[in-house]
Amino acid sequence: MKYIEVDEELYRYIASKTERIGESASDILRRLLELSVEAVEHAEPLDISHPSLEASANTQSVAVSSEATSIENDQSAVEAEIETSSAEVSTVSNTAALSGNEANIATPNTPVDFSTLVHEHMLAQQKGAVGRFMFLLESLSVLTPSTFDQILKIQGRGRLYFARSKAELLSASQSANPKEIGDSGYWVTTNNNTAKKRTILSEVLLQLGCNESQAKSIADNI
Repeated sequence: MKYIEVDEELYRYIASKTERIGESASDILRRLLELSVEAVEHAEPLDISHPSLEASANTQSVAVSSEATSIENDQSAVEAEIETSSAEVSTVSNTAALSGNEANIATPNTPVDFSTLVHEHMLAQQKGAVGRFMFLLESLSVLTPSTFDQILKIQGRGRLYFARSKAELLSASQSANPKEIGDSGYWVTTNNNTAKKRTILSEVLLQLGCNESQAKSIADNI
């Protein structure tokens, strides 16, 4: 099969002489030239390229890929936002749960505000000197949880004032009348008189970093 180029006018002329659908230009010319028309099977190319379709397909592929990436990014952003919101809600809930001395808990790197220990209304509700003594000690355990174990260093001459268990205090003195300091896990002897309780509390405050004049002022509330 040979190929020739024709001008636009000649092409339109040949096309105008078409008598049946699918008739080729070669068949039309052979008929016009009164040559025999042979059935010639034209070989089809193995692969037909359609540039416009390929460009469209590539564009759609890129668009789908971009959309999928966008969806993944949006989903990650939403998940991150949910996690952040959950963390913020948790923080707010924990803060709201604190009351009294718990809202002023000091960390090892921050100074302790011992003035928050004295709540006259709460102290007035305690039963006697023992109640006020235990209330102030419990408030201290909440205010200074990381250093409260320093109270174990406070001991009298042959006397044990603080311990980690009731049995330990009773083994030192059967009349110790030990009581647990809130939920701290520490126990204290309570069979001392009021003056001794004030002295013990002052020593506890000094051990935890309170200045001497403030320690005495707080202890006087027993």
